[in-house]
Amino acid sequence: MSADTSTSTSTAAGTYAPKPGAAPVGRMIAAQAALETKMLLRNGEQLLLTVVIPSLLLVLFSTVSIVDFGDTGSGEAVDFLAPGVLALAVMSTAFTGQAIATGFERRYGVLKRLGASPLPRWALMTAKTLSVLVTEVLQIALLTAIALALGWSPQGNPLSVLLLLVLGTAAFSGLGLLMAGTLKAEATLAAANLVFLLLLVGGGVVVPLDKFPEAAQSVLGLLPISALSDGLRDVLQGGASMPWGAAGVLAVWAALGLGAAARFFRWE
Repeated sequence: MSADTSTSTSTAAGTYAPKPGAAPVGRMIAAQAALETKMLLRNGEQLLLTVVIPSLLLVLFSTVSIVDFGDTGSGEAVDFLAPGVLALAVMSTAFTGQAIATGFERRYGVLKRLGASPLPRWALMTAKTLSVLVTEVLQIALLTAIALALGWSPQGNPLSVLLLLVLGTAAFSGLGLLMAGTLKAEATLAAANLVFLLLLVGGGVVVPLDKFPEAAQSVLGLLPISALSDGLRDVLQGGASMPWGAAGVLAVWAALGLGAAARFFRWE
């Protein structure tokens, strides 16, 4: 009788081990970020947007005299272009690519299923932002190698560059998630590509802001792409320690974008 009782107790104890339940939030974020990164790197259209276009713009405008940068040499042209193209790479990944991908995930019900999981809304946004950061590391390494081969001579403090890139990523990521979480997928696709083209032309990426009318310059200078490209240019081309004005603009956009995305993002 005692042996049967011992066997029954042993079986009951093993049935519920390990204890069921959600994984720690940190582990869930890491797993989701790894999945998001793999999906992004496997998408040919995303690679075209995030890698091919910035690389082609850097090579084309550095080697062919299309835009007057106020200098005469190819090396000086790439000194102006490289920071702007790095800013464009951040925007293409954190805003355009992420908005389109997340918008269609929402349309196809992927986000609805994630909403039924223990993964919190803010944790999903964090995982997507981490995925963007990993992709940006690869982008920046490639673009830096191309720019150096074209004669780029970067200056300034790398920590200032890192802070600007992180602030820019947060700002564009928040805006991209806000768009993807509130608009229909087709509208997100059209709007994200339109914004990308408009900011490419009017954001100080390849065309200096001083080429625009004075009234437009003050407005364009407040855009996140302008703040990021000009801030990176101040450090990498001008050798500034830290452009706090540009950093402040990016911080405001990051707070507004991420706050609005957390508040209005819809899972379906």
